[in-house]
Amino acid sequence: MTSIPNPRLDRPPTPTVAPTPGIRFIRDIYAEHGSQGRPVLSFEFFPPKTPKGDVALFERTLPALDVLRPDFYSVTYGAGGSTRDKTLAIVDRIQREHGTTTMAHLTCISTSRSDIERYLSEARDRGIRNILALRGDPPLESSDEQFERGFEYSYQLVEFISKMEGFSIGTAGFPESHIACTEGRHVDWQRLKAKLDRGADFVLTQLFFDNDDYFAFRDYLVDTLGVTVPITPGILPILNTGQIKRFTALCGATLPTALASKLDSYGDDADAVADFGIELASRQCEALLAGGAPGLHFYSLNKAHAATQIVGNLGLRD
Repeated sequence: MTSIPNPRLDRPPTPTVAPTPGIRFIRDIYAEHGSQGRPVLSFEFFPPKTPKGDVALFERTLPALDVLRPDFYSVTYGAGGSTRDKTLAIVDRIQREHGTTTMAHLTCISTSRSDIERYLSEARDRGIRNILALRGDPPLESSDEQFERGFEYSYQLVEFISKMEGFSIGTAGFPESHIACTEGRHVDWQRLKAKLDRGADFVLTQLFFDNDDYFAFRDYLVDTLGVTVPITPGILPILNTGQIKRFTALCGATLPTALASKLDSYGDDADAVADFGIELASRQCEALLAGGAPGLHFYSLNKAHAATQIVGNLGLRD
């Protein structure tokens, strides 16, 4: 691959924006935990679509997860910026009310550069210090004109955010390769390296169920491409058979045949599926940490029960 300058090695001083007390750069959290041999624990939410969903997130899910003392939360960003304002509002509220570092997602497809710059400026004004930079999916009503005004690839977004200063930048990685990549997984992983070279500080992976996929992905990045940033596995506990089949089909993750058959064997017994999913994820996480994963990033689906059980099974918190 062509050598690309790494702005992280010569980054200008961070602007003097007063953050909420206790809010940190996620890159610093990983550095501290790595030096102490402690895994980083994080949870992801999506912006609720209804007032009832807001109440559930802030009055039930967040208080339950706060007990686990997470190192950071993250909040997703709808296709084409469809939840842009709500994403920032939720991140801001979590940081102010819960005092926990929280990362705002940002996608670039079908979004103009000026809108991206406004989003980042507002985030910085709110004391939001961490951004997950993603390409994202276009909204159903997007036009070619909208597409051309923004960035086509996430490495461009990473570079743009890095030049804005004042943020720790995360990006996504795909152990089984991105669903849109037709050239093979190594090509996809080399494209991830380009994002890191543009200024991303850490990687959160897409969901997967075969740990060998994660370790092959990590080892290629580290041993072949010389990546040094944390590469954290993303974990989605199985709570519902139909739901996990839809999710894996949408994102291109593999649902192993034996696992699918096991889920089907439970039929309509939702409780049995959820119990099995928690035990499966617990074993998966245990093996990932034993293999050197720097932490665990849980896709919570705005619920606390499964993640709480898994963290308890792993003995990661008192």
